[in-house]
Amino acid sequence: MPIAPTSTLQAIQNKVRRLTLSPSENQLTTTDLQNYINTFVVYDFPEHLRTFKLRTTYTFFTNPYQDAYPTDQASFGDPIANPSIMSNPLYNFQNNYLTVHPPVYVAGFQTLFTQSPEQFYGFYPNVNSIALTGSTGDGSTTTFSGYVNSSQFIPTPNVTQQIGLVQGKVLFDSLDANFNGISLVDVPVINPTTGNPTTYGNLYDPSTPAYQAALADPPTVPNLGPLLPGSGVINYATGFYNLDFTTAPGTGAPINSQTINLVLSMPQAMLYYGNTFILRPIPDQVYRVDIEVYQRPTYLMSLNQSPELEEYWQFIAVGASLKIFQDKMDWDSVNLLMPEFKNQLILCNRRSIVQYTNERTATIYTEQVSPTTGGFGGWGSGGNAL
Repeated sequence: MPIAPTSTLQAIQNKVRRLTLSPSENQLTTTDLQNYINTFVVYDFPEHLRTFKLRTTYTFFTNPYQDAYPTDQASFGDPIANPSIMSNPLYNFQNNYLTVHPPVYVAGFQTLFTQSPEQFYGFYPNVNSIALTGSTGDGSTTTFSGYVNSSQFIPTPNVTQQIGLVQGKVLFDSLDANFNGISLVDVPVINPTTGNPTTYGNLYDPSTPAYQAALADPPTVPNLGPLLPGSGVINYATGFYNLDFTTAPGTGAPINSQTINLVLSMPQAMLYYGNTFILRPIPDQVYRVDIEVYQRPTYLMSLNQSPELEEYWQFIAVGASLKIFQDKMDWDSVNLLMPEFKNQLILCNRRSIVQYTNERTATIYTEQVSPTTGGFGGWGSGGNAL
C-alpha cells in the first residue's frame, strides 16, 4: 500500500543525511544536524524567500502618554527579574519579525506610515519649548520643584485637549557660579510588569555613570525622594518636576526647562526608525494598531513537526546540506548541490507568485467605485452607487 510522503523534521533529517553522506551519529550528531536545519529555517530561509505565507497582520496597543514603542529587548528591562515583560507584544519584535510594511491602521483608521524622520518631523516638528521655570539660583541651593506647564497640573475633566510631555526629551539647565552649564535629563521609568513606560521619568546628570546605566537598564521605580545630587523626577502627565542639580546654580542664574509639549489625541502618523515605532499625536488612551509584517519562520522543535507549509521541507533539507558542506569547506559538493537548491527555491516561490498575480497594482483608478455598477474600478459588485 502506498505511503503518503512526509514533510516532518524526521524526513528533513533523513534527506540531509543522504545528501551529505552522513548516515551515522559519529559522522554528524543529531544535535548538530538539527542545529543546521533550524539555523537555515530561522535565518537563511526568510532571506531567500519572502513568501506570501510569511506575510501577516501584527497588532499592538498604545499606552497613554507614550509616543515611542521600542522593538528590542533591552528597552523593556530585565526579563530575568521580571519575566512577565516578555509577554509584551513588542518585546524582541525586531528579531521575531523581519520587515514592516504599510498600510498601518490605528483604531481602524489608515494612518501615514513613513521610515523618513525628515518627512515625519516635517509634519510633526520636534521643537523644544524653552521656558523659565520661575526659579533662580542663589549659589548654594541645588533642589528645585514646580510645574513645567501650569495648564497641565490642573485636572479638568471637561477639557477636550490634554497636553503631555514627550518622554525622553526633557531637559533642565542652568549655570553655576563659574558660568559652566549644568543640566539634568530624563529617562522614562518603565512598568516592571508590562515593560511599558509610565508617566514618570527619572532625571540624571548626563555626565555621570548613573545616566549611562539608566539608558542601558531603564529604571522601574520613580525617584520620588529623598533626592541625591544629580537626580530628580518629572511627571509627563502633570508637568510636575522635582530636581537636585549636581552643582548649585549661580546667584541669579535662571532655571530653564526644555520640553516638547504636544496635544494628546488619536495618532495620525507612524514613523518606523531605529527599530522604534513613533506615533503622532501622542496617544491619549489605548488604541489598537495594526501593521503588515513579514514574520520569521518558527524553528522545528519535534521530529513529527512540519514547516509552516509542508512543501518547504525539501528546500530546507537542501539548504541545511549546503551549510554542512560549507563548514567542511567542501566547495565541490556545494557547487553540485546549488542547481537543486535554486530549483527548490523556484518551486517554493511559485505559490506566492501565483497568489500575487490575482490582483494588479493598486492605483487611484483601480480604487474608484464605478458610478454605474457600484463595483470597484468598474469590476464586480462593490456596493450600490448612490
